[in-house]
Amino acid sequence: MTVDEVVKLIKAGIEGCEVEVVGDGSHFDATVVSEAFQGLNAVKKQQLVYSCVMAQIKDGSLHALNIRALTPDEV
Repeated sequence: MTVDEVVKLIKAGIEGCEVEVVGDGSHFDATVVSEAFQGLNAVKKQQLVYSCVMAQIKDGSLHALNIRALTPDEV
């Protein structure tokens, strides 16, 4: 899995978000900024991002994703 693939999956799942991803093929760090996170606690924000890549986690193509999820006000 590539950085671009991870970015596309997250952007497809969270409309209008800004995403920055770094990683090495199976382990990635993602910073996601979205209005969709407004009013959500940290766990709910991460769950929303994980939902975008759950199929890839289950099939093993994505092993680990460290998430930093923020609203625009938190940036």
